[in-house]
Amino acid sequence: MKHFYLIAFFFVCSLGFSQQSQGKGDIDGLKLYPNPVTNGKIFISTTLNAPKKILIFDILGTQVLQTTILGKELNLSDLDKGVYIIRVFEKDKVATRKLIIR
Repeated sequence: MKHFYLIAFFFVCSLGFSQQSQGKGDIDGLKLYPNPVTNGKIFISTTLNAPKKILIFDILGTQVLQTTILGKELNLSDLDKGVYIIRVFEKDKVATRKLIIR
């Protein structure tokens, strides 16, 4: 069963990175901190600090959160502990990262 989760995780990662080329590149100055998340909040900052659309997927590729933030702070206290994929959209750019919640 662990092998299935590992394969699914790598599939989701490769899918996310392959779709990244649809935008015009990575988001300039993107910082996600703290990662791993321990207090239920993550801060997402960029060079532009424009509004950001956030999508979070579990390791099976199921979308567990979709939101838009205007500032830097995102509350993740409703998510269970584990490994997730986070996609951040800002203007015409997109970035995909691994997110760990402890």
